Amino acid sequence: MPDSTTELIKDLRARTSAGVMDCKKALEESGGDVDKAESLLKKKGIASAAKKADRETDQGLIDTYIHSGGRIGAMIEINCETDFVARTDDFASLAHDIAMQVAAMSPSLLSAEEAPEPGQVTEDECLLSQPFIKDPSKTIQDLINETVGKLGENIRVRRFQRFSLGE
Repeated sequence: MPDSTTELIKDLRARTSAGVMDCKKALEESGGDVDKAESLLKKKGIASAAKKADRETDQGLIDTYIHSGGRIGAMIEINCETDFVARTDDFASLAHDIAMQVAAMSPSLLSAEEAPEPGQVTEDECLLSQPFIKDPSKTIQDLINETVGKLGENIRVRRFQRFSLGE
């Protein structure tokens, strides 16, 4: 394999965290175009997440985020299929990022399906449809789907709560 291909695979892995063989295959399918390969890998991650959506999630963890100054905090429960995945750094990082999102954006519902009156909520009120604070080009659901594709298990945010002094 020429060095340029190796560099493209390294670049794509850095962008997507996908496996070496998945990156190689995506680059082959896209004719060496890293942006197209990244898009292909994202589509595969979304498809992978959709296939796993019905799987039972009874493992996971509870994570918290306390904003500097200690005046705002959030706690979330995020579930996955196995204890093994719940202990991975990728899963813990996802949980912490979502807890930070809850503290920063103060969503009131997990998704639009939880609304008492359908169609009466905005995307800012629903955690899963909010733009991710670290990368507004993705929603929280996109972030979860990417992690599902990477870890190979269904992941679900079960519940969350935001705390703020004086509220």
